[in-house]
Amino acid sequence: MMFWLLLLGIFGIFTYYIVQRSVVGITRTPVWILWVVMMIPAFVMTGWILLNGEAPIPAVLLFGPFLVCPLLYWFLIQWGRRTNVVADAPTENLAAAVSQAPTADPKPPLRPIDRQEEAALHTCFPWSIFYLQNIEYRPQAVICRGQLRSAPDVAYRTIRENIEAQFGDRFLIVFQEGLNGKPFFALVPNPQVRAKSRNDPQTATKSSHRPLLAIALLVATLFTTTLAGAMMTVPAGQTPMLTVGLLQSGLPYGVALMSILGVHELAHYLTARRYHMRVTYPYFIPVPPADFFPIGTFGAFISLRSPMPNRRALFDVGIAGPLAGFVMTLPFLFWGLAHSDATQLTDTSGLLNFSSFNPHASLLLVLCSKLAMGSRLTAASAIDLHPVAVAGCVGVIVTALNLMPVGQLDGGHIIHAMFGQRVGGLIGQVARFLALALSFLQQEFLLWAILLFLIPAADEPALNDVSELDSWRDGLGLLALTLLVAIILPVPPVLARLLF
Repeated sequence: MMFWLLLLGIFGIFTYYIVQRSVVGITRTPVWILWVVMMIPAFVMTGWILLNGEAPIPAVLLFGPFLVCPLLYWFLIQWGRRTNVVADAPTENLAAAVSQAPTADPKPPLRPIDRQEEAALHTCFPWSIFYLQNIEYRPQAVICRGQLRSAPDVAYRTIRENIEAQFGDRFLIVFQEGLNGKPFFALVPNPQVRAKSRNDPQTATKSSHRPLLAIALLVATLFTTTLAGAMMTVPAGQTPMLTVGLLQSGLPYGVALMSILGVHELAHYLTARRYHMRVTYPYFIPVPPADFFPIGTFGAFISLRSPMPNRRALFDVGIAGPLAGFVMTLPFLFWGLAHSDATQLTDTSGLLNFSSFNPHASLLLVLCSKLAMGSRLTAASAIDLHPVAVAGCVGVIVTALNLMPVGQLDGGHIIHAMFGQRVGGLIGQVARFLALALSFLQQEFLLWAILLFLIPAADEPALNDVSELDSWRDGLGLLALTLLVAIILPVPPVLARLLF
């Protein structure tokens, strides 16, 4: 019982963090209510296990919460959605999106600058760069509309330097396209400066770096993943005895999986630091291995504490993690597959059944499996995965999940940077429904599809959200999306006949 309560607590903390990050600035509905709705499926399943042990859970209790809770979650967000937003802005959480620090006042002044400062603001917009036509005051920002007469990069750099010379770091300067397609500048009160003015040490001086916490989570996750790897080496039906030798047998899996996840997050971290952004250290999330979740971790994450400066930085930070993690995954995947055994393909075989793994459900995995196992793998074969191969497959699945072009996932950042925030949001909506349709063909993707509907489809704006990417970044983005398609689509019959 204590194990299930501990697991529920860890999952609850992780879920609260995800909900808080997803809905900040979007809705007035309390975060704890949304968290409860998200946790209802976990509460139901944990309660059933505690009360009935290993008795099969009824289908209504198993699937009902996953169908009802996303709809209730969406309704609660819409019910409390904020209305005091910037006119014509593509998103409704502009002020919250440009910084993850909390806002200073619940009711910011409608006119944050006086008449003299307004006159000074006019001088910050050279007519040959951006011809300023009018200034509008909104509860969350000062909107400066006009005609763009230079390259977006030049306009943003010039206007930002002029405004900073006049007002210091009092405002964050956001450059976006309105719904009419015309770019505008928004001056958003800088939350960091407002926190300092209130002498709030928690928000003004709180450090992004907590090395002791990061190290403690790293050690704890290495232990839980090593324990998970050790459990994979125990024959079915045999009761494991926790010994040093058993832990040593699980160390290859633990090191492989930690390396894949660590490189993924470290690439995000280093790229963000290259753009002089405030970012936390990578934090791993340990979880005791269980039959229904045997991998030993919920993954790892970093938290950005400053806004994205432009779409180029958004793209680089977003794509660095999946590509670096995938490159680290490949050697572990090939080595593990080469040391795995072929077994008979059955009705229970699937992407999440590591003792009867079905590589045919993924185009990329079937190609890798055929290259690593050769003639041992046939059209009627599944794979009894070596623990290191399990780590490699988990790395591939994590790569695919992160590359989904939805909201604040890495793929959402990539799409936003390539096509703009508004088009990126539309692509995110389409991707969620495509994932739902794919789940009818492959049931393993059903939980994915549900989670994607709980994530806002639109990504947060960058400060300079108008300047476009160069050609080679666009090409790299298309390559990342091709990698996603290769992972989630099953092998076509024509290719299957060629391979087998």
